[in-house]
Amino acid sequence: MAYRRRTLEIQADTIEAVLARHRVPAKVKGGTVTPRFVQFHVATEMGAKVKQVANLSEEIAMALGKREARVYRRGSAINVEVPRLKSSPVRLLPLCRQLAAVPPFTAVLGVEANGTPLLIRLTAPDVSHVLIAGTTGSGKTALARTLLTSLAMHNRQTEVQLVLIDPKGRGFGPLARLPHVLGDVVSSPAGAVERLRWVVQEMERRDRAGVSRPLLVVAVDELADLLQTGGAPVEAMLTRLSQRGREAGVHLVACTQKPTAALIGGAMKANFPVRLVGAVASRDEARYAAGVTDSGAEKLEGKGDFLLVAKGEMVRFQSAWLGPADLDTVLAALGQGGRASRRWQEPPAALPAAPHAARPPGFWARLFGAR
Repeated sequence: MAYRRRTLEIQADTIEAVLARHRVPAKVKGGTVTPRFVQFHVATEMGAKVKQVANLSEEIAMALGKREARVYRRGSAINVEVPRLKSSPVRLLPLCRQLAAVPPFTAVLGVEANGTPLLIRLTAPDVSHVLIAGTTGSGKTALARTLLTSLAMHNRQTEVQLVLIDPKGRGFGPLARLPHVLGDVVSSPAGAVERLRWVVQEMERRDRAGVSRPLLVVAVDELADLLQTGGAPVEAMLTRLSQRGREAGVHLVACTQKPTAALIGGAMKANFPVRLVGAVASRDEARYAAGVTDSGAEKLEGKGDFLLVAKGEMVRFQSAWLGPADLDTVLAALGQGGRASRRWQEPPAALPAAPHAARPPGFWARLFGAR
């Protein structure tokens, strides 16, 4: 710990030296060590502009010997984030054990920079549908598997049911054994059209009956690929579900590499209020994926390093990871009936420490979409 703290102090001094060399008066006032990166909190003197610090991100990265440095403002402070040499994975099962409770229809995503678990409630009006974007290696499909499995862990089959569409047949295949999954994982364009037509009919039936349960989560891996192979019928049905599904308890979780209006349609794109954005290749792709300028997504580290973007707010988090053995544990627990959240045989494990940020007393998790 002494060596780590000394290393952090040296890095903080280096950041201050770079800023001073470019006549930006500022001090590092602390920071947070996360599983994937170190976040330094920089306070500038009166008159210094945020853009001045942001423009020095490459110089800061070079001085620290890092590949990237992400600079952005939060509140009255400027954050400088640089990757750690060795990252620590966040496993889903130990993370779930640390939660006091998971509300209904809520998925576990991972942990924020300060070590706080991050959850998302699909039924909240400001959530409804979720778009997961990122290039190959960003971890978007793994995050989708975590989101869907955590829903199954904490909700009975009579409460949440899953429809899985996977054009390449690889991303959602391991989840086919979950009892919450309706039918098989669909991979063919014809099968996708048939399954989506059934979902639309179910939505219409629920509308007529005035019901919205059980929750029906339609998960699509490689959304752009599905739209290209399925054509106009698939786009029309997905657009309709994104516009009208929430009232009937139908929610979309879709993964894509480039969420441009040209690829997935402007009407559908507008109906994903929550975006989980992983590493992308360029600043333009970051703007497409996040829906906002200067999100810094092009500087994310990949492998589960994500931004939650919604309602003008951005939260950086490390997505939780679900390995094959962990999925087997979940399936064994679900096979006993009911929820699986309290049936783990493995002893609890501590989350990676975040020594420079204390969690507020009684603050077990951050729930996005609390209503």
